Amino acid sequence: MSVAAPSSVLVPTDEGLLKQRVHARLVTQGLVTTGVDDAASDADTLRRTLGDLLREERPLLAAPRFDALLEQLTHEVTGLGPLEPLLADPTVTEVMINGPGRAYVERAGRLEPVTLDLDAAAIIHLVERVVAPLGLRLDRSSPMVDARLADGSRLHAVIPPLAVDGPCVTIRRFGAHAVSLGEFGVDGTAARFVRWAVAAGWNLLVAGATSAGKTTLLNALSQSIPHTDRIVTIEETAELRLAQPHVVRLEARPPNAEGAGGVTVRALVRAALRMRPDRLVVGEVRAGEALDMLQALNTGHDGSMSTIHANGPIDALARLETLVLLADSGLPLEAVRAQVAASIDAVVFVARGHGGERRVDAIAEVDGRHRGGARPLFVRRDRRLVPIARVSRPARRHDAARVLHAALSRERCDPKC
Repeated sequence: MSVAAPSSVLVPTDEGLLKQRVHARLVTQGLVTTGVDDAASDADTLRRTLGDLLREERPLLAAPRFDALLEQLTHEVTGLGPLEPLLADPTVTEVMINGPGRAYVERAGRLEPVTLDLDAAAIIHLVERVVAPLGLRLDRSSPMVDARLADGSRLHAVIPPLAVDGPCVTIRRFGAHAVSLGEFGVDGTAARFVRWAVAAGWNLLVAGATSAGKTTLLNALSQSIPHTDRIVTIEETAELRLAQPHVVRLEARPPNAEGAGGVTVRALVRAALRMRPDRLVVGEVRAGEALDMLQALNTGHDGSMSTIHANGPIDALARLETLVLLADSGLPLEAVRAQVAASIDAVVFVARGHGGERRVDAIAEVDGRHRGGARPLFVRRDRRLVPIARVSRPARRHDAARVLHAALSRERCDPKC
């Protein structure tokens, strides 16, 4: 009676066995390293050696198939194997492995299934190649890990027993080119207003759901920051790509395999205040750093920005209040709300449509007198952001008042009129 192979194990094909033999011979020659960057440092020599070993194992292999197998072997030894072609594809924004033999990619906001010849052991091996040089590990005692690839992509992996159907890996990639406000559907009066708000030193909170494009929008907003400002960015995983010349980038560090050496975003926010920043850009607030960030925004660091997960402008402010309360500050809710109203000037809400497009759906001004703490300034109607209310908060940087008048006075709906 035949027994089916476990779902987490893929039976090797003839070519798979051939690659295993080449790998085994390469190991005996001592040419395989554990880290992706180390293996890639002498890629030309390694590729020649792999070609020689492949010819010795299969001398009659046809040239097209030889080239394809050599490319696969090179990717497996120097990079991330079958994932390399996906990571080299500029149209792929996310790679998702849901266990052996099940993988998807995101292109233009839509999910597409892809075929990857990876079993559970191979998936774990790929992740270990990324995290081992960083002093991290992925095993049953530490079944979750976050890391950053050399190109800045963010990797998250979960293995059994937490992942029931086998190892799961998600790689979030970031575009190499800057995205404009227009690509988020922000044009006309709305675009001029947003650019003025950044230049005028308004503190902005970008809100949206997961994968809505919050960080990408933050990059787009940062293009309006003057190049004379000193900016300090704080992120859990470095994703921001600011074009200004005077930028200090800080990245949180998770604990190592022994549980020591971790540095939180909250600690980095406090450290950033000692670096004489003109503006702070916090990649995302999701814990106690919300309190430290609010205090920083209300003490002279005008024009700072951050992102938060929320379903709308009012929800964003409510969640920010909750995060501050969770910081064990002992502040009453009324004091927290007053701090939020004094520190945040506007909330920009971004959402992803059914077709995968990302767009700004609303811009709200923070107003403690208004129900929910936010008053809509722009809403999306007929696929355009239109102004529905006048601005009441002044510029924090008063020299920007002239910019507001020049930028908006020619429009029919001038928020300052």
